[in-house]
Amino acid sequence: MKHDNYFKITLPALSRNESFARAAVSAFAAQLDPTVDKIGDIKAAVSEAVTNCIVHAYADSPVVGVVEITAKIKDDTLYIKIRDKGCGIDDIKQAMTPLFTSKPEEERAGLGFAVMESCCDKLKVTSTPGKGTTVTLTVRLDKKELA
Repeated sequence: MKHDNYFKITLPALSRNESFARAAVSAFAAQLDPTVDKIGDIKAAVSEAVTNCIVHAYADSPVVGVVEITAKIKDDTLYIKIRDKGCGIDDIKQAMTPLFTSKPEEERAGLGFAVMESCCDKLKVTSTPGKGTTVTLTVRLDKKELA
């Protein structure tokens, strides 16, 4: 698939970088002239995906891991991939169940994937235990709806 435009950034998996990731992707998406609500959805989905990397992927790692973000535009569709090289997810279906959390002692709500899913047209999660996880968010911005 040939893309109209794209970018890739790699950030340390630190909570202070979550807001930068959210801002970078939403600024990139602005070229599609989305509504304020759609930008809010994009920010929320990216925030949840990056936060999952920070909280879960590298929780047992003695070093700070990385979060890779790739955003691509093709026609009127934004594709966002957020990838870590952390611990991976053993059971993706269970992890995506609303209210499930692997860290109940931290009072996590277990709604990260549900929020991502509600903010995008398509959510895809792939993971290999011990190798990492990739979250792909697809957001369509139909020019006809914006007119």
